[in-house]
Amino acid sequence: MSGVDAPEILAAYEAVRSDKEPVNWLLISYAAPTGAALTLSATGSGGLSELAEHLDDTQVQYAYARVEYANDAESKRIKFAFVVWIGSNTKVMRKARAGIESGAVKKVLSHHSIQVDAGEKRDLDEGEIVKRLRKAGGADYNGGRG
Repeated sequence: MSGVDAPEILAAYEAVRSDKEPVNWLLISYAAPTGAALTLSATGSGGLSELAEHLDDTQVQYAYARVEYANDAESKRIKFAFVVWIGSNTKVMRKARAGIESGAVKKVLSHHSIQVDAGEKRDLDEGEIVKRLRKAGGADYNGGRG
């Protein structure tokens, strides 16, 4: 798999992880309909809803998102989610290779609390992802309430 460690992908990854940057998500796509070459296709600062607008139903894509949420009035948590998007109209061979190829991407975008396997844009519902991040993070100061 080529391109996953390209300088622009690594720079976008560091920007998403940085407290000083407004960028809170990145999206990686395949450079061509066949082959394993990857490219940075988009970044943004509008959260998961903005990320969802860039997902393509005909592709496998990989995303990395910074999610902020409050545990209580005094604290803010920041967690990261790795997203494997397999669009409903993706060709069969591309879908079949996604399981193997996502592992290489996951090694580069390695610091995340959860993996979200998505096939519909509603799979990126921020409320549901925050619930999963709370569970993954250990202490839940809301008593299980989202």
